[in-house]
Amino acid sequence: MSQPFNLVALPYAPEALEPVISSQTLAFHHGKHLAGYVNNLNALLPESKWAGLTLEEIVVKAEGPILNNAGQILNHNLYFSQFCAPKAENQPVGQLAAAITRDFGTFADFQSEFQKKGTTLFGSGWVWLSATADGHLVITQEPNAANPLQRGLKPLLTFDVWEHAYYLDYQNRRPDHLAALWQIIDWNVIEQRYLQ
Repeated sequence: MSQPFNLVALPYAPEALEPVISSQTLAFHHGKHLAGYVNNLNALLPESKWAGLTLEEIVVKAEGPILNNAGQILNHNLYFSQFCAPKAENQPVGQLAAAITRDFGTFADFQSEFQKKGTTLFGSGWVWLSATADGHLVITQEPNAANPLQRGLKPLLTFDVWEHAYYLDYQNRRPDHLAALWQIIDWNVIEQRYLQ
């Protein structure tokens, strides 16, 4: 990705994720919070030793405010591009589905562990499903702007547990928000990330 970095376009209409994520939350989360991180990073990068690197390279190598803003951009780009309109019976597909069964037992067991990690992460951050170099799946809690790339993992699926991601719609009910997100995951996108 070349600089300056741009605000990622949403691949769906602002109201497409309702009632799981309202258009109002999307307007603030994408249009204000993520846009702020993009603007901050673009202001910080010139003359820095990380100018000219990809977003992923910055997240792995940088530190301080540059890392914080780059991490939030990468995390949010992956987050916003993994959604689709709500589906009642929404489950993973293909090789990813087989890997979830292999590594977690059942999809329900995976959901339970993922939601627990998201609910119990203290403060702000992200819960991730990622792949190891040999294709095994792991769930990690990443505080603040951290990303699994920093652990040598391939990030696949994430739930944002910063309050700005859900407070307008769910107030302090983080578990309810996490449980609802399964309806809008585009498992084809997650499968493609897994296979890349």
